[in-house]
Amino acid sequence: MKSINPYTGELLEEFTDHTEQQVEAAIQKGQEAYLSWRELPISQRADLMKKAGQVLRDNTDKYGKIISLEMGKVITESKSEVEKCAWVCEYYAENAEEMLADAPIALPDGKEAKVVYNPLGIVLAVMPWNFPFWQVFRFAAPNLTAGNVGLLKHASNVPQCALAIEEVFTQAGFPEGVFQSLLIGSDKVANIIAHPDVKAATLTGSEKAGQKIAAQAGEQIKKTVLELGGSDPFIVLKDADVKEAAKTAAKGRMINFGQSCIAAKRFIIEQEVYDEFITHFKSAIESYVPGDPLDEKAGYACMARPDLAMELYEQVEASIQKGAEVILEGTKPEKGKAFIKPYILGKLTPDMPAYREELFGPVASVFKANDVDEAIAIANDSAFGLGASLWTQDPQKADILSRKIESGAVFINSMVASNPYLPFGGIKKSGYGRELAENGIKEFMNIKTVYLG
Repeated sequence: MKSINPYTGELLEEFTDHTEQQVEAAIQKGQEAYLSWRELPISQRADLMKKAGQVLRDNTDKYGKIISLEMGKVITESKSEVEKCAWVCEYYAENAEEMLADAPIALPDGKEAKVVYNPLGIVLAVMPWNFPFWQVFRFAAPNLTAGNVGLLKHASNVPQCALAIEEVFTQAGFPEGVFQSLLIGSDKVANIIAHPDVKAATLTGSEKAGQKIAAQAGEQIKKTVLELGGSDPFIVLKDADVKEAAKTAAKGRMINFGQSCIAAKRFIIEQEVYDEFITHFKSAIESYVPGDPLDEKAGYACMARPDLAMELYEQVEASIQKGAEVILEGTKPEKGKAFIKPYILGKLTPDMPAYREELFGPVASVFKANDVDEAIAIANDSAFGLGASLWTQDPQKADILSRKIESGAVFINSMVASNPYLPFGGIKKSGYGRELAENGIKEFMNIKTVYLG
């Protein structure tokens, strides 16, 4: 397994994949750890999670640099990602005990019952490279605090991140085996899911990866949570603050250099303000300055791998050949390079990749809508349903329309973003289940009814 700097192409470090015997030993260690970990009072588990948050804060520069070197994220965003991981650790350290407290139920016949929450055991997390720390901590913070233990199969291009995350929990004082990183390929995942000691699986990744994990877990009748792709709409109505919307739209498309499931990807603008929006939007995108990922002033650096940059360009080129308008022209990646400049495409039709597919990188698809109804129809004309941003200065209209948009979240006059306090997840081909907030900590718990006769 190789750790390669996508900005320079330099081989940073090479690792030997774990063998089947090592994987089996890790599962056994995890099961042994679980049997004692679940018995600890939740307050003690929460104390350790709080310490994990402190380890992250104390090492923000160190871990931020690892992220930037391994997947090309600019250093300012990498450091923010580490700090956000600390936040989610602290959030569950402070709130998990209350969230998982027994819930009494008063019955009409005078009898009593209650709901109690028991951890399931080992949960396998199959995680992506785009937010190599945050995606993992989004899973680990609630589940470890709740009494489950974690096995991480991280993306193959971020092995240093995988090992650094395990280091965080070790330094925080977590018992051995409560969280382990496995350096393995995807071909070993099915056998892990089939193992009787592994009780559930969660995946953040592509639609195809989600299909495989869901099928493998389904054969074993094991719970899964899937957070998959997105092609999120960013809807700007004629009564919106257009300049502020355009500025936020640019940030939503360029954050993490567009490599985010919840990044705004389809910009749907009412015709009365379309030209004004495009002017501000194009200018805002052009204001992002490329540079080295470790340069504090860089607005973007490169994509995570050369093949991803070329795949994105091919989607753009196919759309242009079918008649898409080039509003902002980017660049074709050089062979073996992960650098690409942003594109804005308009006049899109359903037969174009820029209309129908997820564009996982700095390419914006822009649509002109005749009215509100057409804007909502375009927004919902997607196989995905992760998040949506809606811009209007009419609160009543916003409330009505937010209920019509087919997505797991709608952010009014704001960019879609994950937050420990808010349930996170999608519908349709964006997956199922929820992470974060109280919903997230209960996904991998046995929600047990206890009846008092």
